[in-house]
Amino acid sequence: MTPVLAAWAVHFYTALGAAVGFFALIASAAGNFRLAFMWLAVATFIDATDGSLARWARVKDVLPGFDGAKLDDIVDYLNYVVVPVVLGAQAGLLPHGAAGFAVGAAPLVASGYGFCQTDAKTADHFFTGFPSYWNVVVFYCFVLATPVWMNALLLLVLAAMVFVPIRYLYPSRNRVAQRTTHVLGVVWALCVAVLLLQFPRPSRLLAVLSLYFPLYYLALSFHVHFRDRRAVAGS
Repeated sequence: MTPVLAAWAVHFYTALGAAVGFFALIASAAGNFRLAFMWLAVATFIDATDGSLARWARVKDVLPGFDGAKLDDIVDYLNYVVVPVVLGAQAGLLPHGAAGFAVGAAPLVASGYGFCQTDAKTADHFFTGFPSYWNVVVFYCFVLATPVWMNALLLLVLAAMVFVPIRYLYPSRNRVAQRTTHVLGVVWALCVAVLLLQFPRPSRLLAVLSLYFPLYYLALSFHVHFRDRRAVAGS
C-alpha cells in the first residue's frame, strides 16, 4: 500500500465506528440488547486499535489536511455517550417521564463539554475529568440489574465528575503500569464476552467479579493523580 492509501484506510477504519454505533442503535431499538452491546464492544475494539494504526501509517504527516483526532472524537462521542444513553433509556434503566429525560441528558451535556476541553487528552496521555465510559457504566447497570434510582444517581454523579479535573489514565497510551493494565484488560474483555454470550440471563456473580478491572482502573488513576499532585506541591 502507498503511504497515502494506508493513511486513508486508517481513517476509514476509524469512521467505521460510526456505522457500528448506528447498528447498535438499531439493535437497541428492536430490543436486542445483547446485539447492541456486542456492537458497542466492536466499536470499543476499533477505538482501541485505530490509534496504533494511525501512528504506524503516520497519518498526520501523510494527510496533514485531514483531522483524524476530530473524526475520532466524533465517533467516540457517538459510541461512548449517545448510544449507551439511548440504550439505557430503551432498556428501562432510567426513570420514567421528565426525571428520565433529565438523567439521560446529564451525560450527553457533560460529555459534550468534556470532549471540547483543550486538555481533555493531555500530552502525557491522561484524560482530564471522568472519561465518558458510559458504555461500561450502562453495561454494568444492565447485567447487575441495579435499581433505577441507583442508575440515575450513578449517571448524575459521574456526569458531575466530568467537570472535576482529576486525571485518568489513557490505557492504550499511558505507560504507568501499562503491561499490568493490558493483561488485566484482556481478562476483563473475556469476562465481558462470556457475559454477552450468557444473555438474556448473564451471571450476576461473574458480573460482580469482573468489576475488578473498572475498580483497578479508577484506583490506579486516583493514585497517580494525587501522587503527582503531592509531588508538585512538595517541590
